[in-house]
Amino acid sequence: MGVDSVRPPVCDLIFQLYGRHLHPELFDILAVRKIRRDDYDLTVRITRTGHVITWENADVCLSEVAAAADQELPQRRRLLQYRLRGEYGGQLACAHGISYQTCFQVEVLPPEIFLQVQDELRADGEKRGMLHTFPARRFDVAPLGYVTADGRPGCVCLATFHTFPLEHTIVKTQSLIEKRC
Repeated sequence: MGVDSVRPPVCDLIFQLYGRHLHPELFDILAVRKIRRDDYDLTVRITRTGHVITWENADVCLSEVAAAADQELPQRRRLLQYRLRGEYGGQLACAHGISYQTCFQVEVLPPEIFLQVQDELRADGEKRGMLHTFPARRFDVAPLGYVTADGRPGCVCLATFHTFPLEHTIVKTQSLIEKRC
């Protein structure tokens, strides 16, 4: 399988937020990690096209998705949808005092800087968070998917990094989910 068949082009990606669970069968899941806290559960999945992160407590369920635009996903309870282009930041007040904030950035780098950042992400991912290295064609740089989740009582801060070596591009997202009193 070649790199171009592993990941879609960056211009074909979308960012979505759902107020519900999404069936894992909808995605080509490559890595999974579950985190349980006293006041919420978090499931992080790295997929072929990006990620699916599900946060839930007793009252609210949120699923954040970075996926290919042509991937068939439900429309029911979709709260946000954006093309992954340039930069974006936004927030959403959810039920029961839950607040969701997000920002993303699509960054195209010069080839030598891209390789340096890719190496830094790999090194960081080997120490913390969840890292998945995709297969690469001979002599090509392998794409990475890297997710960190820093949780405290009442909130979690998520950061994702998805690299696209053939395009020298890094897709970064940051999300904060918290219970406001």
